Amino acid sequence: MIQLQIVVSGRVQGVGYRYYAQMKAIQYGITGWVTNQADGAVKIIATGTKENLKVFIEDLRRGNPFASVDRLEYHECEHADTWQSFTIKY
Repeated sequence: MIQLQIVVSGRVQGVGYRYYAQMKAIQYGITGWVTNQADGAVKIIATGTKENLKVFIEDLRRGNPFASVDRLEYHECEHADTWQSFTIKY
């Protein structure tokens, strides 16, 4: 299992992007969380297999129909935490 920190920028707040990320994470068996950032970005911590994370990131780049992703950056986390599900943090 791999854990990634993902930051998505663009029009990703107020458009259902966190719910979209949660739906896709559940679809691919990914655990972790998603939250809005003060700068308008969305931060995601995601744990899953390399293959599942790859398709998850592809879907995050596309976004939902209401979002507009300008930038997506990610890196592997050194210390992997464990979660039982994928949640939205408020």
